[in-house]
Amino acid sequence: MNPQTKIALYYHFAPITDPQAIKLWQQELCKRLELTGRIIISEHGINGTVGGTIQAVKEYVKITRSHDAFTDLEVKWSEGSAADFPRLSVKVKPELVAFDRPEEIQVAPGNQVVGTATHLSPQQVNELVAQREAEGNPVTFFDGRNAFEAQIGKFKDAVVPDTTTTRDFIDELESGKYDHLKDQPVITYCTGGIRCEVLTVLMANRGFQELYQIDGGIVRYGEAFGDEGLWEGSLYVFDERMQMNFSDDTKVIGSCQLCNTPSAQLRNCADPGCKTLAVICDGCQAEDPKRICTTCATRTASVRT
Repeated sequence: MNPQTKIALYYHFAPITDPQAIKLWQQELCKRLELTGRIIISEHGINGTVGGTIQAVKEYVKITRSHDAFTDLEVKWSEGSAADFPRLSVKVKPELVAFDRPEEIQVAPGNQVVGTATHLSPQQVNELVAQREAEGNPVTFFDGRNAFEAQIGKFKDAVVPDTTTTRDFIDELESGKYDHLKDQPVITYCTGGIRCEVLTVLMANRGFQELYQIDGGIVRYGEAFGDEGLWEGSLYVFDERMQMNFSDDTKVIGSCQLCNTPSAQLRNCADPGCKTLAVICDGCQAEDPKRICTTCATRTASVRT
């Protein structure tokens, strides 16, 4: 890895009156600095991951912070480069995270989501878990990501909702599956924290009473404790790397969908129109590099018949 390249990950809630203008500005800025990545803008704020040379990414952060709405923008840094992203994508969407409930989200003038859960530092997470365990009222970790991400890494004994996309969370929360947690301490978690900012509001609106979220998400927790804390396995990331580890001693918790060999390798379905990911080990991938997922295989079979 070229030490002169970096990836910047960030999200920032702030009332945006003209998202289209922000989109055009961000597109021009990234193209001028030769950055690639993904940026989403909505009336609620901005969410992005960009990669390039250290100098270019730092310049991008500096200029983005010069906008009145993004003065307090916090950035997480990761190893990588522009090559980890196929292209630059800057889009305006109704929500920063697509729960399909934009009407439930409000951003206060102080740039905080109204009603979001209490933020805990990584150290406070461990302290709360230990305290509640001693009191006989243990904390439940609640995964705020898509279910496939938890196949290679999650918090110990976490609840993993049956979600293929973020839009599935509302049905899961309203299904009754998790009603027993509504009066229990629950710590939600996701990659960088943004999904939990919104998810905890949606959960509170549906009766969950004691909610917390990890400040900075799994990324910040992993930076603090590596593989010596409550997190187990690898972290799925949204670029060409597919996954990252927090130390050289990362536990492999995933297993190959085809042969059950321990693996943390998530692979795309070979159908270019499909976005399904599954844990497939190196051996099975080498044997069948054109493998398609079961959904695509079923669809293909039905067309043939």
